[in-house]
Amino acid sequence: MEYDYEWFKKSVFSLTKIDLNAYKEKQMKRRIDTLIGKYSITGYDKFFEKLKTDKDVLDTFVTYLTINVSEFFRNVDQWNLMEKDMVPELMQKFGKNLKIWSAACSTGDEPYTIVMVLSRHLPLNQINVLATDLDTVAIAKAKAGVYAAKEIQGVPDDLKRKYFTQEGSMYKISDEIKSRVTFKQADLLRDPYPKDYHLIVCRNVLIYFTEEAKDETFRKFYGSLAPQGILFIGSTEQIINYKDIGFQRKNSFYYEKPKA
Repeated sequence: MEYDYEWFKKSVFSLTKIDLNAYKEKQMKRRIDTLIGKYSITGYDKFFEKLKTDKDVLDTFVTYLTINVSEFFRNVDQWNLMEKDMVPELMQKFGKNLKIWSAACSTGDEPYTIVMVLSRHLPLNQINVLATDLDTVAIAKAKAGVYAAKEIQGVPDDLKRKYFTQEGSMYKISDEIKSRVTFKQADLLRDPYPKDYHLIVCRNVLIYFTEEAKDETFRKFYGSLAPQGILFIGSTEQIINYKDIGFQRKNSFYYEKPKA
């Protein structure tokens, strides 16, 4: 039997239900080969045996796979637009109880950023954000809420003073911010999407998907939004066929589901 990459993709799916076919193959195969090399293992079959028998290696593999690159207030101009224009507009349409989903939330930087942005407009006890990610290791870090100085360097000074406590070389986000976010494990490629959301934030994740998987995900986001709800995507992404899906583009990174 030939233990090639095709075999490995099927085996990984049987073990984790992660569909590697949905990721750009050249990019993903290179990442996996690099990781295999770090363990000094030869062959996909031996690496797969390691994944089955060593939970730490499996966790490392999933974390490596999901490409957790995140930071608070990443591309700050887009967050400024969120604060000044999008949040007031959403509140005008839907009131103060906004339903917000941070999809592929990684280590929590993004959902916590959302809460801090909303805190400029609403009392914290009125803010609730659903945050989902495939990677349980990333979710564990998000729930802990402890970050290096570099990770929070984009946070405005007033918010940093208000919501972070320095502990040695690290910074811990306040419980009052953490309590506004509900973290859950979910796979964008496999699991059902929540419904009737007013704002969905999913940034710098879909660039790793194939065009087919990307299109399917954007269509699912559209179905997940309430009419007049908004999807906020990353600076490295664009929805080429947004009109075909049904979106109206508000600017380069914000797309609206029209009123029914």
